[in-house]
Amino acid sequence: MVNSSEEIGVVVGGSLTEGVEVRLHPNTDTENLRVGAFVRVQGSSSRFFGIITDIYLGMVDRFLGVNPPGANNKFISDAMSGIATYGNIQIEPRLVLTESGFEPSRTIPAHFSNVFLASQEDVDVIFGREDESHFYIGSPLDMETKLCLDIGKIVERSNGVFGKSGTGKTFLTRLLLIGILQSKKAVNLVFDMQSEYGWKGYSEARGGEVKGLKQLFPSEVQIFSIDEESSKRRKVNPDFMVEIGYDDIQPEDIQMLRETLNLSEVAADATHSLAYEFGPRNWLKEFLGLRSRDSIMSLADKIGVNSSALASLHNRLLRLVRLPFVKENGGNNSVKEIIMRLQKDINVVLEFGRYGNDFSAYILVANLLTRRIYEQYASTKEKAMGDRDKEPRPLVITIEEAHKFLSPSLARHTIFGTIAREMRKYNVTLLVVDQRPSGIDEEIMSQIGTKVTCLLDNERDVDSVLTGASGSRKLKSILSKLDSKQQALCFGHALPMPVQVQTREYGSSESYKNLGSDAEIDISGLEKNISDLFGDISND
Repeated sequence: MVNSSEEIGVVVGGSLTEGVEVRLHPNTDTENLRVGAFVRVQGSSSRFFGIITDIYLGMVDRFLGVNPPGANNKFISDAMSGIATYGNIQIEPRLVLTESGFEPSRTIPAHFSNVFLASQEDVDVIFGREDESHFYIGSPLDMETKLCLDIGKIVERSNGVFGKSGTGKTFLTRLLLIGILQSKKAVNLVFDMQSEYGWKGYSEARGGEVKGLKQLFPSEVQIFSIDEESSKRRKVNPDFMVEIGYDDIQPEDIQMLRETLNLSEVAADATHSLAYEFGPRNWLKEFLGLRSRDSIMSLADKIGVNSSALASLHNRLLRLVRLPFVKENGGNNSVKEIIMRLQKDINVVLEFGRYGNDFSAYILVANLLTRRIYEQYASTKEKAMGDRDKEPRPLVITIEEAHKFLSPSLARHTIFGTIAREMRKYNVTLLVVDQRPSGIDEEIMSQIGTKVTCLLDNERDVDSVLTGASGSRKLKSILSKLDSKQQALCFGHALPMPVQVQTREYGSSESYKNLGSDAEIDISGLEKNISDLFGDISND
């Protein structure tokens, strides 16, 4: 590793559009430099900061390429290094430090300006020092320094964590959730598809289990579950079991499930006719109460819907309501329970257990709860009339497999698409986690403020993540060279400039301590305290 305080080269050419060319000093080994590394350039009157976008070798005399000295002739090779042969890097200047602060770089440093790998001081100046608002996420590439994210800016807009399977998306997401939790800038609602965030998760890097949010911060996190059997098997004691009533399910929820339930457009649209016929809270119970084909045909004639489509809808819905957490006679007011926790700054993780792999269950619950929670937040925000003390606490909703909710065909009609486009209008934002970002609507991708992107090997996914990013062509080169584990390219609203990071350690006792875990607190009286805090909660 190159010493970050050591000068590595000087500027010898370049342009604003193509980047700055740097001739490396003879004692700077190209093998110790990597694309994506963070550098500082001291110009004649300004200090520039940028990233390495390319590394290449050159020769003064092409004849040397025809008759090279050979790897075994080290004396001649060393003698020629820096004289007849040289190393170059390409830098893209991103920021310039002026008397008034940082500005996007609209010029380039002069010839022979000195170039350094960035130091901890440089990182602190640009990204901020670790404190209540700045969360340590990892280190810039090839640096033993702390790089922090401004959590205040993170929660201002919706954000995304992307990467192919096994690259550490869950690991990074868990860190971001901890940063939000600790900062108190917002409260989290996590739809935990694979039960990785609540009580414990699995680390491929460490080859075993790691603590989830509830173990690390027992007084600030509660686990909700839709699968009691899975919770018991994993020895997790949920704080609340979620139940969904027939009267909770609305036509919009079934529209979201059209692809998963293999419904035709006519069948899905028939739900609105049923809601008009029987009422918005009774339509599902009344419709599923029809037991004969003749009664379904008769209803189809009455409401003007294709009889085959209505019969198909009936069959699919019967399968859906067989999910154990769907109750014919009403749910247990799960939305109210969640909102009460969120308003008390208690983060909620909803574990799906066995149903995490059942997209119909995941989409139904996530969409239904989010829609109703959002409606409550919107009402509370409007009633506040600009009084910040009366506004709801900013909420970050985390969804995995986000393309299932935000595809081009659904994004304009789902509550998640609305939240992403409104940019915290009602104090609600998204943290989307996905391995197929190309499946997300382009407009939604352009609204995602900060992107934390692990390795992607699909060209369409890479192009989708870089939609609207400045210097996307060069960022694409950096993204393609990420390691397959625990490396990410971070860029967007919360960062002054793109930076490649090696994520911090997570999973050891020391790492839990460094994260500020309150896991050593005696939680034996936690259930009683929660009961005292919320009292006897009854249904509306």
